[in-house]
Amino acid sequence: MSKPNRPPRPQTVLTVQSSEWVSPTTVRVVAGGEGFSGLNLNEFTDAYVKLLFVKPELGLTPPYDEAHLREHLAPEDQPVRRTYTLRWVDREREQVAIDFVVHGDEGIAAPWAREAQPGDQFVVSGAGGGYAPDPTADWHLFIGDESALPAIAAALEALPDQARGIAYLQVTEDSGRIELEAPEGIHLEWLTGGAHLTSLLADAAAAGPWPEGRVQVFAHGERESIKAVRALLKERAVPREDLSLSGYWAYGRTEDRFQAEKREPVGQIPD
Repeated sequence: MSKPNRPPRPQTVLTVQSSEWVSPTTVRVVAGGEGFSGLNLNEFTDAYVKLLFVKPELGLTPPYDEAHLREHLAPEDQPVRRTYTLRWVDREREQVAIDFVVHGDEGIAAPWAREAQPGDQFVVSGAGGGYAPDPTADWHLFIGDESALPAIAAALEALPDQARGIAYLQVTEDSGRIELEAPEGIHLEWLTGGAHLTSLLADAAAAGPWPEGRVQVFAHGERESIKAVRALLKERAVPREDLSLSGYWAYGRTEDRFQAEKREPVGQIPD
């Protein structure tokens, strides 16, 4: 018996309004327009959307009939979906910002963002999410690489002025650092090293201070790196309900392979 067709994801068409380089390797695309009202926004600081990309040389105009495209396009021309965090949402101006880390011509989304111009349109669906800082926590621990910087930056800005904590932030090169606004009680520690250094974040957190009291943890980034962080948090007996953990990507894997592995043991972060 054939499986019933999955209903198509709702599509929201956004229009690029501006773009700027916030670091030598990170471009911020600000978008909005009539499609803004179709976004299913939430109050999470790790709110994310799915971007749907179709090869521009196909000359197609969004929104797209995905079922038709998947049936009639060659495998190499199939639409692809990528996940990105909303760096910020401005409901009054009806705008969202998305940060893209650009390393040469790698990937699909980043090269698109590098060339994005006002008036360009793109398709998103969402938003999802599941984390926001708990103001009752005694202190906060943030751990992540460049892929997690937008969510961590949004969380830092949402913290109360009296918040205390530590953020361990891994960038491939020093040029990947971005300006962050955080309460005075949050210590920011930047770590430089490639994604193959999967113990860098966990080692830094293990060697760093561990204040008294209940900690709320946000740790997201490269999958194997987050597995190492999870092992440390188990040693420190941090309750699962105080953790937000996720592998956003995996070193040496394409996005599509990474998504497929989420259903396999290698792709899962232990509880």
